[in-house]
Amino acid sequence: MHSHRLNYHQAAPRVFEAMLGLERAQVDSSLERSLRELVKVRASQLNGCALCLDMHGSDALKARESARRLLAVGTWEDSPLFSERERAALLWTDHLSLLAQRGVPEAIYREVAGQFDDQQLAELTLCIATINAWNRFGVAFAMQP
Repeated sequence: MHSHRLNYHQAAPRVFEAMLGLERAQVDSSLERSLRELVKVRASQLNGCALCLDMHGSDALKARESARRLLAVGTWEDSPLFSERERAALLWTDHLSLLAQRGVPEAIYREVAGQFDDQQLAELTLCIATINAWNRFGVAFAMQP
């Protein structure tokens, strides 16, 4: 499917550069790459961003994530394939990506904060915020893999 929507890279290079700045900040975090890629795949599923889902699924495979676990990300709550730390990150991803529907109840915050130190929790939140922002550009402008 070819899109005739705005090419925001060309239309607003400073916007694209700002997004790249967010990307660089979260990539340099202390969080392991595999966890960041799982979070990006999950947020992209929730937001329906074909481009980001394709890109981060591929990146996760390159980072030696298993296809089995990638397929299970959509049902992570019912899957035994994820560690408690990964489950906490995916829970945080769901709540922050669906903020208007779910909010962030205190019990969820405590559960997630129990798996990450303060710096890691801030970095995880930036990772989720960044992929959600990319998803919005991808979906709004019908970007394709």
